[in-house]
Amino acid sequence: MKYKKIGDILIIDKNYSDDDFESLSKKHNVKTVMKIDHIQGTKREPVYTILYGNETETVHKENGCLFKLDLAKVMWSKGNNNERLRIAKLVEDGETVIDMFAGIGYFSIPIGVHSNAKHVYAIEINPNSHHYLCENIRLNKLNNITPILGDCIIETPKLKADRILMGYVKTTHHYLKVAINSLNEGGILHYHETVPEKLIESRPIERIISQAGDREVELLKINKIKKYSPGVHHVVIDARVF
Repeated sequence: MKYKKIGDILIIDKNYSDDDFESLSKKHNVKTVMKIDHIQGTKREPVYTILYGNETETVHKENGCLFKLDLAKVMWSKGNNNERLRIAKLVEDGETVIDMFAGIGYFSIPIGVHSNAKHVYAIEINPNSHHYLCENIRLNKLNNITPILGDCIIETPKLKADRILMGYVKTTHHYLKVAINSLNEGGILHYHETVPEKLIESRPIERIISQAGDREVELLKINKIKKYSPGVHHVVIDARVF
């Protein structure tokens, strides 16, 4: 893919060769054209270059949800839209959900819009992302999501849930124990990991089992999201913990 339109901002691929960015902005009816070089740190902050225009805040619509964000301050996971809707449709009536690494509400907002969850606790460490998480809760007129500014390793143990989302792919396994400890009996974990193709069937589930202690783990599904790099996949493991 050479570009991705997010609201009225165009994000172009790092290798995109055309340099007539004003014409590109008119063609796609956007106010800004920019390039995201990479995402850095535990707060998932973008390193970017603005190529045309100067406004980086926008409102993006996806799966019937509205997401307000500033692309100069927070990350947008452009390849995960199907996964966000998949999870929302899995949430059962009356469930309590913990969304670890919630960002601007990538998963929490679709759950609030498309499910009948009792409550969602959305934990985010980046103050900028937390700000837009709060904005998006208001924008979508949701009253069953509690945004929490803090570190998942500290905040998650204070809560209990029927379903826990771990939508982060770097060092996510370091948070598995606190997530599992906060799952109710028979609760479901959605654990994200980047894993070499030859280890997809083994490493992620083994990591979950190793942190579950005496609790029984049932593998429900291995869902491949996208290629992360050559030979490495971003996968989500759905597992039930008894």
